[in-house]
Amino acid sequence: MDALENLGRQPPGIYRDCTLYTTLSPCPMCAGAILLYGIPRVVIGENRTFLGAEDHLRAHGVELIVLDDPACVQMMEVFI
Repeated sequence: MDALENLGRQPPGIYRDCTLYTTLSPCPMCAGAILLYGIPRVVIGENRTFLGAEDHLRAHGVELIVLDDPACVQMMEVFI
């Protein structure tokens, strides 16, 4: 959400060509923003510590790439 706010208002076509990168699986609020902005692709660092609204995003045609990165898992385990 913060990244989208910091990007500022852009023409809608910009978002359709974007890939969003995130440390963990998007929560329902972030998933809603992804759909609202029309972002077609999300790269997720890990989804072990938190499985967000991935099914909802997939159901709406968003491509999800889960890296299952050990560094992301460790960082989130320490954070949580």
